[in-house]
Amino acid sequence: MELSWLMRLRIAAVVAIGAALIGILAWPLAAPPDPLGPVQVSNVTPVGATALALLASWVGFIAYFVSWPYGREIGILAVPSGLAIWAVRSGSMAQLIQLNPTLPQRQILFAALKWESFFWLLIVAAGFAGVLLGQKIRSKPEPAEKPTKANPNPNKYLNAIIALVGSGLIAQLCINILAQDVMTSDNKLVAQPAVGQIVFAVLVSFGLAAFVVKKFLNMSYIWPTVAGAFVTTFAIATYAKQDTLQYFVGRYPATFFANAVISILPVQMVAFGTLGSIAGYWLAVRYSYRLKHGTK
Repeated sequence: MELSWLMRLRIAAVVAIGAALIGILAWPLAAPPDPLGPVQVSNVTPVGATALALLASWVGFIAYFVSWPYGREIGILAVPSGLAIWAVRSGSMAQLIQLNPTLPQRQILFAALKWESFFWLLIVAAGFAGVLLGQKIRSKPEPAEKPTKANPNPNKYLNAIIALVGSGLIAQLCINILAQDVMTSDNKLVAQPAVGQIVFAVLVSFGLAAFVVKKFLNMSYIWPTVAGAFVTTFAIATYAKQDTLQYFVGRYPATFFANAVISILPVQMVAFGTLGSIAGYWLAVRYSYRLKHGTK
């Protein structure tokens, strides 16, 4: 079950579309005042947010037809690939801490960042919606059938909850292991990781989470993707409380954090978390195929 050269070209084309239309052309919609500064939702105006969501839908729609007949599987990569350009181009969380040195400033900062991941998740979802719209337009109408009532399956909802919570726990645990740069002698503080380390840590962590979710629960990459937003929210709620922030103010440089997860910007978490989730899902599919057919 190897990728053909044509399939690789489709994937490359979709990634290029997302990188060009979202990552480069749409950069002014979220560009920080400082060209080297961090990407935040506060940089995006309401008009810009609307334009970005509409553009993400359009990008997903285009990506579906570019990668047809596998648009449903490949087109979803476009928007997170574009956001990944922003995530790499962005400044770091340490810069935000340096710009907010006092306790009240940091409280306001983390209160805003706590829910920021859900905005980026909505942009990713808009791209998914564009893909689904393309699929609906392209699909041939099926012969009319008598509607059947679907019986609710309690296990389906239980598995979804387990997939969501499990993905978040796996990702958070792995990120704390993989995204650590320099640690203090007592192993309680984590230094700001480099962007390359963040990319690696988040991709691998969510890839593993999606692999486990698909292999053992047979659930989609959607759940690890959604979990990415909750990972940031949970980490900030746990490790950015008032007493913790007070402890850090005036005692440690802005480059040190109580937990590796809160050293990662929400746009970085969602962009690479989504790409990692999709990759992990398909790796699990490929692994199961090889086991079933005995191929190497």
